[in-house]
Amino acid sequence: MKRIAIIPARGGSKRIPRKNIKYFCGKPIIAYSIEAALKSNLFDKVIVSTDDQEIAEIAVKYGSKVPFFRSKESSGDFSSTFDVLKEVLGELKSFDEDYDYICCIYPCAPLISTKNLLLSYNLLIENKFDSVFPILPFSVPIQRALTYRENKVDFLKRDYSLSRSQDLEKNYHDAGQFYWLKTQICLDKMKIITDNSGGIIISEFEGQDIDNEIDWKLAELKYELLQSAK
Repeated sequence: MKRIAIIPARGGSKRIPRKNIKYFCGKPIIAYSIEAALKSNLFDKVIVSTDDQEIAEIAVKYGSKVPFFRSKESSGDFSSTFDVLKEVLGELKSFDEDYDYICCIYPCAPLISTKNLLLSYNLLIENKFDSVFPILPFSVPIQRALTYRENKVDFLKRDYSLSRSQDLEKNYHDAGQFYWLKTQICLDKMKIITDNSGGIIISEFEGQDIDNEIDWKLAELKYELLQSAK
């Protein structure tokens, strides 16, 4: 069974300029994703898919392959992760390279661990899932979500307005770190998350969306705490 790690890293980040190679605790943030993939020993190949020469050079420096550059069509603001993976797999196929399993690892995931990469892969195989990825619990019950219009607050779902938090089902969200995929099934279904996807629950310290400078600082604090606990 052949496995590949694909790290999609375009150069056109808007909210945090040059986000994918900005320095995070001493090195470009993309380095953490590359190093975790390599350290796991799970992959026959680790590649970065990018449209940017500087990102490509940094990726190679930290041990990834950059066999080709991403097309303009898959580098836009509205290009999906699936679009990128499909293009990469098509390019690899032209080199007679086929992979049974893909792990799509995001470039801004410095809290990623080899332990969770392995745990997710084992879950994918043992439970015969189409895909597996890390998830985080919402900090408050989403059933009691509020709307806010013209300074007025209301319950999104009034049926839950009197429900106790402990009586409500816990819900989770995508941690935004990586996805393990069965290649052909996900290509056939044209999606990453299917009706046969699994998840591993990670702690709040192991995950952090990084969409702005405050998120960045929080991620650095979590990373330092995780390092000090080792």
